[in-house]
Amino acid sequence: MNKKNIFLLVIYLLFTGCKDLSNKENLNISPPKGMIWVSGKSFVKGGKKIDNYAMERELPSHDVYVDGFFIDVTEVTNKQFKKFVQETEYITIAERKIKWDEIKKNLPDNTPKPADSVLQPGSLIFNKEIKKVDNMGNYFQWWKWKIGANWKQPLGPGSTIANMDDFPVVHIAYEDALAYCKWAGRRLPTEAEWESAAQGNFNDAVFSWGNELSLLNQNANTWQGSFPVENTLLDKYESIAAVRSYPPNSIGVYDMIGNVWEITSDLFNINHYKELDQSVSIKNPKGASSCYNPSNPYETQYIMKGGSFLCHDSYCASYRISARMGVSMGSASDHMGFRTVATVEMLSGN
Repeated sequence: MNKKNIFLLVIYLLFTGCKDLSNKENLNISPPKGMIWVSGKSFVKGGKKIDNYAMERELPSHDVYVDGFFIDVTEVTNKQFKKFVQETEYITIAERKIKWDEIKKNLPDNTPKPADSVLQPGSLIFNKEIKKVDNMGNYFQWWKWKIGANWKQPLGPGSTIANMDDFPVVHIAYEDALAYCKWAGRRLPTEAEWESAAQGNFNDAVFSWGNELSLLNQNANTWQGSFPVENTLLDKYESIAAVRSYPPNSIGVYDMIGNVWEITSDLFNINHYKELDQSVSIKNPKGASSCYNPSNPYETQYIMKGGSFLCHDSYCASYRISARMGVSMGSASDHMGFRTVATVEMLSGN
């Protein structure tokens, strides 16, 4: 923050007693580099009435109010994450030696230990070689554990991010994202903040560009063809695309839908919306107090939003603002990244 902005902030605090730090316009604070202001507003969170793809965990929709905040214009890129690693010597989870004693804490009792040759650092990548699927409910068919896959080698040993500075960093787990946030002086968005930014100037839209599904391929990097066996490349992208490859939403934020899933700070609980008081608008919701996902009862999971280049209507149609899935704290993959947020309080040191 420059001296002029600090001076304006001090004057404001003296005369208002810190009554409202959610309205950036009142403070005349310029957005940090690479970020944009999301004005405080009310909107409908969760599955929309006109959305035929809304899942049970997205319902019922409910009214919320979220204070204003700054958000990254794009997903965190390889270039940005590389700078963080160079300055901190941070090692991501996908690069670390695997400790069986830690892993088995999140598994059923008496789970046998895999061979040491399998317990090697790596991450999940999409299996492009799959030709047939027996059951669309078994996602293990199109995912494979790739030893040596990490943010620097997104497809495993021999792959590289050379000439990919402007691509979203992937193979990032929740802990890795938190470490980056701490270094950058930022934090992960709540699910409500993420949806507020994705809505842009809308307050009840299904997609970040409005309600027109027909505009999907023009506005988001998703799967075309027959998932997961045929990708027609109608949008010319087989996997992730460079940030800003598609138009921004109405307030100038890119890739809120598609490209890569984005990690939030909220715990994943499939029953959380049903437990909310629907009679009142909730201000700045922070999500569930505990995780609950019967499909993965032994893991602590956080919510990821926005879908990815793998999303297709035949499987999950997660290219919608309300779509939400759980991801375990230690999981990373080639279709998950993140972006950060900052509030006026954070920037002012309060």
